[in-house]
Formats: sequence, C-alpha cells, structure tokens
Amino acid sequence: MSQGLLDAQNGAPSGSPRAANGAGSAGWSRRAFLKLGAAAGGGLLLGFSVSAGAQGDAQGGQARKSIVGGDGNEAPQNGVFEPNAFVQIDRSGKVTLIIPKVEMGQGVYTSIPMLIAEELEVPLDSVTVDHAPPDAKRFTDPLLGGQLTGGSTSIRYAWQPMREAGATARTVLIQAAAQQWQVDPATCHAKAGEVLHDASGRRIAYGQLVDAAATLPVPQKVALKDPKDFTLIGKPTKRLDSPEKVDGSAQFGLDVRLPNMVYAAIVNCPVFGGTLASVDDTHAKQIPGVLQVVKIDNAVAVIGAHTWAAKRGAAALAIQWNEGPGGSVSMQQIVGDLAGASQRDGAVARKDGDVQQAFGNAKTRVDAVYQQPFLAHATMEPINCTVSVRPDGCDIWVGTQVPTRAIDAGVAVTGLKPEQITLHNHLLGGGFGRRLEVDAITLALKVGKQVNTPVKVFYTREEDIQHDMYRPYYYDRISAGLDANGKPVAWQHRITGSSVIARFAPPAFQHGVDPDAVEVAADLPYDLPNQLIEYVRQEPHAVPTAFWRGVGPTRSTFVVESFIDELAVAAKTDPVAYRRNLLGKSPRALGVLDVATRAANWGPPMPKGQGRGVSVMNAFGSFFSMVADVTVDDGEVRVTRVVCAVDCGMVVNPETIEAQIEGGIIFGITAALYSEVTIDRGRVTQTNFTDYRILRINESPQIEVHIVKSTEAPGGIGEPGTAALAPAVTNAIYAATGKRLRQLPVGRQLQNGQSV
Repeated sequence: MSQGLLDAQNGAPSGSPRAANGAGSAGWSRRAFLKLGAAAGGGLLLGFSVSAGAQGDAQGGQARKSIVGGDGNEAPQNGVFEPNAFVQIDRSGKVTLIIPKVEMGQGVYTSIPMLIAEELEVPLDSVTVDHAPPDAKRFTDPLLGGQLTGGSTSIRYAWQPMREAGATARTVLIQAAAQQWQVDPATCHAKAGEVLHDASGRRIAYGQLVDAAATLPVPQKVALKDPKDFTLIGKPTKRLDSPEKVDGSAQFGLDVRLPNMVYAAIVNCPVFGGTLASVDDTHAKQIPGVLQVVKIDNAVAVIGAHTWAAKRGAAALAIQWNEGPGGSVSMQQIVGDLAGASQRDGAVARKDGDVQQAFGNAKTRVDAVYQQPFLAHATMEPINCTVSVRPDGCDIWVGTQVPTRAIDAGVAVTGLKPEQITLHNHLLGGGFGRRLEVDAITLALKVGKQVNTPVKVFYTREEDIQHDMYRPYYYDRISAGLDANGKPVAWQHRITGSSVIARFAPPAFQHGVDPDAVEVAADLPYDLPNQLIEYVRQEPHAVPTAFWRGVGPTRSTFVVESFIDELAVAAKTDPVAYRRNLLGKSPRALGVLDVATRAANWGPPMPKGQGRGVSVMNAFGSFFSMVADVTVDDGEVRVTRVVCAVDCGMVVNPETIEAQIEGGIIFGITAALYSEVTIDRGRVTQTNFTDYRILRINESPQIEVHIVKSTEAPGGIGEPGTAALAPAVTNAIYAATGKRLRQLPVGRQLQNGQSV
C-alpha cells in the first residue's frame, strides 16, 4: 500500500481531487521548429528563459540563446540562456505545452504540465502536451549539460523555469485584457483559461487575447505564486498519458508503421569488439518474405516484409566472425584486473583530515571488499529504430533520451546536414539509461543506407540483453577505524571500475575522477571527521558500459550502507541507533530515518528465519530511508515488506512519487536478488528473462511510501528508490541469518554459501 503526503512531525496523510487528460506526439525537424517563431500571427507562441550563469552546452561549449518574444528573434540575457518550455495558445483557446523532457514512464508529461498550468491558470485537463524537438540551444538542462533526460533531474531542472513560463504567459494575457478594457492590470486576474475583471464583471477567454498579447513585450521578471495558493502542485493527479496507454493509441518506437516499410532483424557479432568475416545467406534468401541481406562492420541485418520473415531469415544465416582479442575475455580475467587495480592508489575524490593518523589512533579497524556485477537494462520495449535514409534527407523514428545526439548520429552516418534530418521522438517503453545511448540508432542508419524504403530495425530480447551497454562491474575496498565507543574516526573508500563519464561526457572527467562513480560515496550524510575517497579507473576489455538507473548512488549506497551496518555490529550497537548518532549534522537524513523506522516498527525481534534491515541515502537532491523485511528459507530470499520515507523537497505530484518509488523498489529487488551479466569467451552468457530473471508479480512485497513534507527545492525521484534498496535487503539478510553479503546478486551468494 502507499501512504499519502506526511508531516514529519505527526505522520498524518493528506489527499485531494484528481484530474486526467490525453497526450499527443509529433515529429519535428530543427528547421520546422525554428519556423514556429513566425506563428504569432495566428496565435500566441511564447518562449521563456531564465539565466543561471554561463555554461556551455554538451556538444561544443557555445553559449545558449533562447526565444524571449513572440517574433522568433533571439536575444542574449546575461550572456547565457536556459532551455525553454514553450506555451502555445491558439485563437480557439487550445493550450499546447511542448515538454523539454521525454516521457519514459517517470511521469514528466504530467508533472511538468502541472508546473506550467499552475501559473498559467488553466485546467490541467484542457492542455495538450507534445515532445520538444531536438534543439540544445533551447532545451539544454544545465544540470546535465545537454538536451537529455536522465539523472533524476527533470523536476529539479523544471521547477523554476517552467513555473516562470506559465506565469509569464499569464502576465502577458492579463496585460492584453487590461489594455482592451482600459483598466489597471492589477485589478485583473486569471482563472481557468480566462482573464477576469471583478469590478465590472467582465471576462475574456485566452483564445480571444492571443493576437493582442503577441504584440506586447514579454516581461523579464514575473511574480510566482505563493505555495499556499497552489491548486495543482502538490495534489495527487492522474497521469495525462494514461488513457492512451490503456486504449493502445500511445505511440512508442516499436509502434511505428509507415507506407512500404520493411523490417530488419539484427544479428550482432557475439563478441565485444569483433567484426564480420563472411556470411552465407543462401538459405535465408529462400525463406518467403525475406527481401534482402545487409552487411555492416559488426552485424548482419535480414530485411523482411514482416518481422517473422526477418527473424526466420536471421536464424538461417551462416556467419563467420573475426572475434579479435575480445574472444578470450572471461569474468575471471575482468574481476582479477579489477582486484589488481584496486591495490593502487586512486585519484582523490575527497580528502578530509588525516586518515592515516586517525587509523593509527583507532581502537578497532574494519576492512571489507564489496563487488557488484555487470547489469543489463532489460527495458520492457526492446531496442528498435525506424529510419528512412535518402540522398536529400533522413527521418528517424525512435524513443530516445538524447534527441540532439540522435541528430548527431544521423549526421555522422549519412553525411547529411542537421537540418536535413528529422527526428520523430516517441514515448519510451522504459529507459533506465539504455536510451541515453545512440548505438542502435547508428546501426539502424547504417542498415537504412542500404535499403531504399523505410526500415524498422529491431532487436530480439536475446540481442537486446546480449548487446546492451552494461552497468559497470565495481570492486570496492573500504575501511574504517573506530574509537573506544565504536564511532568511526577514520574512513577510507577506494572505488575501482569503468568510467561511464569519461566516454559519455569527457569534459566532466577531471583529474582522474569519475564524478558519477563516486557519487554518494564522496558526500555522505554521516559525521566522518577523517575520510579519503579514491577512484581507480579500470576498463573491462571492450565490454561497453553505460548509465543504469542511478549508477553512482546505486553502487555506492549498497557499499556504504552495508558497511555502516558492519560497523554497528562491531560497535555492538543497534544499526538504527548507530546511524542516528552519526546524523546530527544532517537533519533531513535523520528525519527520513525516523519516519521510516517508526512506520516499520523497528526494534522488536523478528521470528526465526526473518530479518529487518535499514538504509539511508542522500542522492539526486533527495533524502531516503528504507526498511526491508525478508524471509530466508533454505537459501531462498523473499522480500516481504519495504517501508520507504522520502524527503524530496517540494512535491509536484505525490502519485508520481509513489509510483516511481514503488517501481524503483521492485527494479532494485530484481537487481539485488537475481541480476548479473557474466562474460565467457567475450560473450554475454545470459539470453532472456529465463536466465536474466525479473521479479514476478507474486513475489512483489508490500510497499509503503511515506512522503515527508518539506519546503526545500524539489529533488530527484526516478532513481533513488532503486539506489537505496539493496543494502536494506542485505542488512535484513544478515539480521535473519548472520551472513554478511558483500557481493551481489544475493541469490548466487547464498546458494554458494558465501558470507563473512
């Protein structure tokens, strides 16, 4: 069950009415988008910008500009411009909100419209939402340095500028009405898509004001609502995209259907870094419906009139591969290299006090090694991309978290100019970081160059899992020195693993430190006077690595919160009491710990074979605490209950928060108990959900989500639920069995009898 919005003092729930509507989708080219500035003659098109200091974009460091008026002219403001949310109102009064983030199940197609509609004073069920086009100048997220969706930043990024977008539009519309009525704008107000003048009883709909409003200057500063006056923000609200997902009209990339479209089943080289040597396609071409066989550098595509023909044709190919050096890579080699690299001094991510002297003065020393496996994304919607490549242009139909990088991939493969490439972005059937990558788009474009009609390139589930870009394998060495009271006086944590940042965003990889890999570890909420946090980069022999639903916080929280429990045991102290004694300087972390443990009834002993564990985390601008109950029977673990308390600052839509945390917990349980990708002879050994297991419905625990009231700026919510889960489970397993698990997944470690 889910709990409503809670006051940290009394835990009282609250609720409110709800609303719903549908959402739309469309394809945009950069050129078509720029033409929108000329649309003011038939409606009101407003762009809004908020300066937040000079910062270059992810592609080339150029200062960003933004439309600040209805005429499409660009003007600088303090030398740098934030990305925009556009509000389009036509003469009929239709309000279209162009959302600068993509929807992949996290609810931004509801929460961001709530921010705009709140200040614009329009009913949420009256708006239409649409994808933003690829345009880094207008839609760059300054928290991420590019136009992309990830890192649990959407609401953190949108909180101020999207509200200002709505407030600016409302202000201009009120000004237009006041001029028409020849009254002071201060005597007018907006409500439900109309401007009202109470003294005279006059009212006029937004649609009747758009022509006049388009001629007025756009104010640079506007007043925002006091939170006490919110009518949408903070209220439980049904998702705008739910109806079309229920009735099947929602368009994901896999749903694309085009005239004369054909289908391409991909057979990728099974070995990382390998290439195509030869292919015998004799039998494949004899299968009815097979139209063509396309060869590229490291894959073969069978083109069929339908998916069944393409899949049968792919299965009939006889392929020889040049495996290269990757053909000898094994897990033993990868882990051995990580273990060896972890012996080296690392790049310093944080250094406080004198750690070595503190260790020398410590009463007790605790050392541990933690390991976490490669993980696949296994999104519900397998990888797919539809392309039409022509001499004079290219269209790409895909669900992507990185629209501008998709355009860049088109330029790189086709040689066309950016304005010749049109991206049709779609709803995403799960992202989790997988669709931050453009490898599948690049492959589809290479295939499309050899096919003279639109072609949908799709991965089978096996190809998807075996040719993913994986959460890195991490190897952590962590040590603490305790004083006579069991309090840590020395703390050293060395993280060894692949650097996703060095590949994905090279400028952010500074002084040998991957800021994502050390996130959480380098900024703990605990009072640790002497600490040294290091990072050692060790790449895993051509195995491609990528972001996975909060890489840094997910991996770091498991290590840190498991180790904190180890220290509590060494100090012979209750794990919750131990944490409370270290959280005096972090009242928000202490607050969620108290809410979660109180709701979970922490303290009373559990029956034999059952255990209860806890975790605390500060990540993505939010504070989390989780308490997990588990039952362990003959090596099998069942998570029966998870209680979560979250302080994510100001709440936009509590229903979204609850849903994201619940989904994140289930995602996290799956990873903690079952998930790992292993490499043998350069190949991924897992193939499908038969051996890359997902938590089943009947295995899902009871989940309680307690949202703590806060007046702080909003924090992220899409990834923390996953990140905070694993240590609560492994700590509960220790409470139930006395076995300390320092390696994931849990299932394999218990079955192998590994513990300390």
